[in-house]
Amino acid sequence: MKKIGVLTSGGDAPGMNAAIRAVVRYGIYNNINVIGIKEGFKGLIESNTMEMSLSSVADIIHRGGTILGSARSKEFQEKEGFNKALRNIKYLGIDGMVVIGGDGTFKGAQKLSEAGIATIGIPGTIDNDLAYTQYTLGFFTALSTVLESVEKIRDTSSSHGRTNVIEVMGRDCGDIALYAGLAGGAEMVIIPEIEYNIEEVCDKIMQGRARGKKHSIIILAEGAGDAREISDEIEKRIGVSTRYSVLGYTQRGGTPSAFDRLLGSKMGARAVEMLSNSMTNRALGVRGSEIFDMDMEEALSAKKQFDNETYELTKILSI
Repeated sequence: MKKIGVLTSGGDAPGMNAAIRAVVRYGIYNNINVIGIKEGFKGLIESNTMEMSLSSVADIIHRGGTILGSARSKEFQEKEGFNKALRNIKYLGIDGMVVIGGDGTFKGAQKLSEAGIATIGIPGTIDNDLAYTQYTLGFFTALSTVLESVEKIRDTSSSHGRTNVIEVMGRDCGDIALYAGLAGGAEMVIIPEIEYNIEEVCDKIMQGRARGKKHSIIILAEGAGDAREISDEIEKRIGVSTRYSVLGYTQRGGTPSAFDRLLGSKMGARAVEMLSNSMTNRALGVRGSEIFDMDMEEALSAKKQFDNETYELTKILSI
């Protein structure tokens, strides 16, 4: 293994830069040249690359986003675009690839492996929606960002005696809403895994008001409903002043947490080590404090297990 490439693809996630830094420095320490691929698989097709050095990754471990940029590429999914990417990999003399991203990125990594390019995947997505790993890179930073917003909204909600519906990211996976609901003391979480009942939401708000609590926080995953519609329906049904907030892309940005910096660093180094040992088509994950790897196809086919224990605890503690 003389030269490896590294790219980030799909939605950016805090901690990606820590992983890039680890790939570059661990590679150089082991006499491996590292090529940075800009803008994900799109950069492979366009041969948009940069030679990475120790200084090119200096002072990035604390930065959000990704210094390599990220983009989604439909062209890479097509035969002509994919073959062009393969030709560029061979022209650049790249022996192996480290790809950082979500399920779409991993599918691209699997295609590279099947074409004979040694490839290792690092899970980078704030949604925590890759089933095979307990946590993904960026999830805990996004969770902290959401909690910071919840606390600020709670201040004004309390002052005005209002109910606030706060919409967070999570189209198919409600982990951000679920964990933020428990950690933020929300009255209710609405997530795509569990069908919600608007009457139950209203009852919960009124129960709180009956014991003297004038404000309420409802955390909604984007894939479970529309914040504005739910807010309007609550106010129409029970006459309680209700506002909604959509946190949007603020959840992807910000300084990575200590956990995400550690996770990115450990996974980046492990990926290079695995490539050096001629391993390919493997996905890295975390279980507790342990970093592990498994077959990419197996990782992609894993079914997400809903954390019903946390959901039930959120309901109990919000009485």
